[in-house]
Amino acid sequence: MFEPIRDDLEKVEREFVRHLESQVALIPTIGHYIQQGGGKRIRPAVLLMSARMSGYTGEHAPLFASVIEFIHTATLVHDDIIDDSNMRRGRQAVHSRWGNDVTVLLGDFLYIKSMSMALSRDSLDFIRLLCEVTLRMIEGELYQLTKNGIVDLSEDEHFEIIRRKTAFLFAGSARIGGMLGPGTNTEQEDALWDYGLNIGMAFQLVDDLLDFTGEEDALGKPVGGDLREGKMTLPVIHLLASGDARAELLIRKIVKDRSASIDEWHELRNLLAQHRSIDYALQIAATFVEKAKMALEMFPASAERDALTYLPDYVLSRDH
Repeated sequence: MFEPIRDDLEKVEREFVRHLESQVALIPTIGHYIQQGGGKRIRPAVLLMSARMSGYTGEHAPLFASVIEFIHTATLVHDDIIDDSNMRRGRQAVHSRWGNDVTVLLGDFLYIKSMSMALSRDSLDFIRLLCEVTLRMIEGELYQLTKNGIVDLSEDEHFEIIRRKTAFLFAGSARIGGMLGPGTNTEQEDALWDYGLNIGMAFQLVDDLLDFTGEEDALGKPVGGDLREGKMTLPVIHLLASGDARAELLIRKIVKDRSASIDEWHELRNLLAQHRSIDYALQIAATFVEKAKMALEMFPASAERDALTYLPDYVLSRDH
């Protein structure tokens, strides 16, 4: 799917390493540790492919793709502290290995470094967009914290959280790719924003589903973590709306205790299957996928448009 940008993705990896160089040895040490943990690099790929579709093949695309990856990585290391998650991609989370104080400062370094890298392009339009997206992501994290442990969360509130925490960075990635294009107009940039926003919504909804359907070895983190952390996701919100009294008692108990026995977890999964709550969440994710595809109709047919059209289906079908 991303064969046309394979070389650019390798440049992104090199840029990531290069910009982690510091006289403070701990920074590249932790940076390399994070990079070795892998990652799908979907956000950089969206930016690179959007730029290609918009007629741009220059060096600024890998640079901005690296900026996006720096921002994404900063959010991950901060989120792991907030969630007290000890595992990330099957390895110790950074804060578990180096401590919270070092990890907070590393996240700050990554945020500021990303903006420093973007400034080398010397265009305020890109900086404004990146700052706006980053602010929305931080607002999303704060908003989620205010809703943590609230069982009666509405679908709209849940969508607002994932729109800010996840989808805006996808949207910004796609739009920056369009902004790099020599002849892209505002309408096409808006279409790319919509593409990224919808694929980001689908990505997070599927990620939430994997908390119930995935295997721990594949995910690289314990399953069921969201609900035990007090985070309501779409399948659980749908299950509560079914009016099943046993389901409500069970959900409230897990959220209150911040834990679930194996029997309770199996019962919850059975209730989710019984009320087709997993199917419902997957159906909603599929609607976002279709919206993402429709946004690309603004652009002429090309191999790059085909790749971006296939990506939402990959997001919908992933198992880790």
